[in-house]
Amino acid sequence: MSSKSQQLSQPKLLIGEGSEEVLFFKALLNYLKITDVQVENYGGKQGLGNYLQQLYLRPGYREIVSLGITRDADDSAKSAFDSVCSYLKNAGLSVPIKPNEITGNNPQISVLILPDYQDNGMLEDVCLEAVKTDPAMQCVDDYFQCVNTVAKRQPKTKDMAKARIRAWLSSQIEPDKRLGEAAQAGYLPWNSPAFDSIKQFLQSL
Repeated sequence: MSSKSQQLSQPKLLIGEGSEEVLFFKALLNYLKITDVQVENYGGKQGLGNYLQQLYLRPGYREIVSLGITRDADDSAKSAFDSVCSYLKNAGLSVPIKPNEITGNNPQISVLILPDYQDNGMLEDVCLEAVKTDPAMQCVDDYFQCVNTVAKRQPKTKDMAKARIRAWLSSQIEPDKRLGEAAQAGYLPWNSPAFDSIKQFLQSL
């Protein structure tokens, strides 16, 4: 069933870039015991505009009181935020002045730019910060150092966080889980301060 026709069954809506984000946020919401948030993905960065344009056609839209939008900063937190704001404006929705600011009503709008509203990066950077004290991370560091030394190659800088979190995930008892699945399985330490800003965002929806 297309998301365009799916019922909006909760008063709050949280949207992320893809399916991994959906699994991640559902797991964290469950940890926080927040039950009134529906989580969906908007089909990648380029899909956000169409998602927002079609949102008002969805059954249950008039009952939505809060919309939270999440996006990776990638190369620029400012550019990522500006892009989200442009899509919001084009869809006739309220536009916040800065990330993590609540604006408008019915629905109120807030935007989370990962990893921390200001630095370049992505969700994987937050997760790496959360697991940095795991002894396996030394092995991850050694692995990439070895590959760089022996094979004379390494992931591009923009892809390093994804590569490192995948290496860490491969150290788990079930090594084939992707990040969202790992979140669902309880591999991530939700009590880590690294997740505090995300928790605050979710609790403010």
